[in-house]
Amino acid sequence: MQHGYLELKLSWELFQKAPEMLSAAETANLSKIAARQSAIEQRILASPEAASVIVPGTTLATRIEEIRARYPDEDDFHKDMARLGLSEEGLRRTVELDLRIEALLEKVASTVPPVSTVDAEIYYRLHPAAFTQPESRRLRHILMTFNNAKEKVKVLAQLDALRSTLENAKKFGEAALRYSQCPTAMNGGELGVVKRQQLYPELEDAAFALSEGKISVVLESPIGLHILRCDEISPAVSLKFSDVETKIIERLTDQRRNEAQRNWIKGLFGKERSAAVR
Repeated sequence: MQHGYLELKLSWELFQKAPEMLSAAETANLSKIAARQSAIEQRILASPEAASVIVPGTTLATRIEEIRARYPDEDDFHKDMARLGLSEEGLRRTVELDLRIEALLEKVASTVPPVSTVDAEIYYRLHPAAFTQPESRRLRHILMTFNNAKEKVKVLAQLDALRSTLENAKKFGEAALRYSQCPTAMNGGELGVVKRQQLYPELEDAAFALSEGKISVVLESPIGLHILRCDEISPAVSLKFSDVETKIIERLTDQRRNEAQRNWIKGLFGKERSAAVR
């Protein structure tokens, strides 16, 4: 019965849908995850610490209502419960066990020391790349496609001749509207603000070598031939520690809490192995 509820819970958490809506592959994956999770949860509930955990009735009622709210109506809810072999009372008991596990893991996590400003600044200094906004560019392009080698030569010559006539962003936008075969033509060929690894590799180096207001040579990508224009360059910026301190503390706190929970659970399995050796 508890395993049925676990599959229901994991189905919504992992796939955002009821178990009967899963594909065969998703169902198989869900069963494997549920089996591993069930073994862990049974060990947690058998721990001495679990005996002292009490779930308030209001908390239990709220969680059950959250489960019901996932279904369009009561009929669908009861059908899913029946398919999983869960009665109303069975659901209540299994949800209560689930909440006991959550409360116990929260208690374990609450024992970790708080992350200080010094901890956060050390992390900031050791991971500078994580707090640097990379250089970006506001780009436009004109794309023309071809179907064979003869068309490619013609398009290449057309774009090469065109690029020398595009004196400014306005002219480039007008040419994009007239010639470009990309949907961006309707917006003057605007690609918007682009960072590294957002363009085709064949275009990236040329795009990030352009000075502001300059136009590239004709470039080829898997979808055709392009000319690019750089409208604006935003240089890389390092975020100040004061701007990211709160986020770093939150991240490190989550890491410490998760590590404490993992270590505590590993300890439960370790105690069993030690007993077996003796």
